Amino acid sequence: MTNSKPPLWRDHRFWQNAIQLIFVFLAVVIVVILWSNVRRNLQQLGIQFGFNFLKQQASFDIGETIVNYQPTDAYNYALLVGLINSLRIAIMSILLTTIVGITAGISRLSDNWLVRKISFVYVEIFRNTPLLLQLLFWYFAIFLSFPKAENKISVLGFANFSQNGIEFPWFTLSPEFSSLLLGLTFYTGAFIAEIVRGGIKSVPQGQWEAAKSLGLKPGLAMQLVIFPQALRVIIPPLTSQYLSLTKNSSLAIAIGYPDIYFVASTTFNQTGKAVEVMLLIMITYLTLSLIISFTMNLFNRSVQIKER
Repeated sequence: MTNSKPPLWRDHRFWQNAIQLIFVFLAVVIVVILWSNVRRNLQQLGIQFGFNFLKQQASFDIGETIVNYQPTDAYNYALLVGLINSLRIAIMSILLTTIVGITAGISRLSDNWLVRKISFVYVEIFRNTPLLLQLLFWYFAIFLSFPKAENKISVLGFANFSQNGIEFPWFTLSPEFSSLLLGLTFYTGAFIAEIVRGGIKSVPQGQWEAAKSLGLKPGLAMQLVIFPQALRVIIPPLTSQYLSLTKNSSLAIAIGYPDIYFVASTTFNQTGKAVEVMLLIMITYLTLSLIISFTMNLFNRSVQIKER
């Protein structure tokens, strides 16, 4: 008895691959059409596409940098400085918002009534208020209302608050950076708090009872038993919040913090290279998002249950 292969059109794997190829082909066609339209429109306007402008002198200042920069430097270096500023705010915001979000999320489940209600009020206020409004509040209502540098407010001799920002013994955070950092941290932290709360609630009650039977106090039970299991539910939506935070950092332009978007906007205004500059910004944020996604996916795999 001979085994005859079914016709190709009855093989579901064939149709899966064929549909994927069709979508790839359509995507390529759409990109080619859009690119042809852009080239044609640029030619009609007498604008030549290219990135040679990146080697020209920038001729504008960047108010806040952690590397040496002069207006005589080229546009490509100015954009690099903006990228460094974006990475600086993104990394610090992700670290702080994780701490705030986890703390608030666990506090939402606290047995202490006051702690639980304070966390609830924080989440509801910051999650339901536009981020741009929060940034403007931190900048204009908080930092610009501080006294001038000569009358700065000292807290335990460790931190000084003034219109120049927050001064620590080793470094100073500008009011623009501080406003953006606090705005992103508390806004995103409110969403992470709900993610953490949902992740903890997803752990079966039997795990709490098992930890209690072993004599673990609630704090140790959370640290050693409950939270590690909740991570499997927490990490995927947490990744989305990190991605949103990184992209939301582009709102820095509203309060004058010179991130990559701010520098790119100045570059576009001076050179008129709208398409090239927008492509650079898109590639930058896409690359940052892919790096975050890749890192979090590796972390997610490490906390998943390994089945034998």
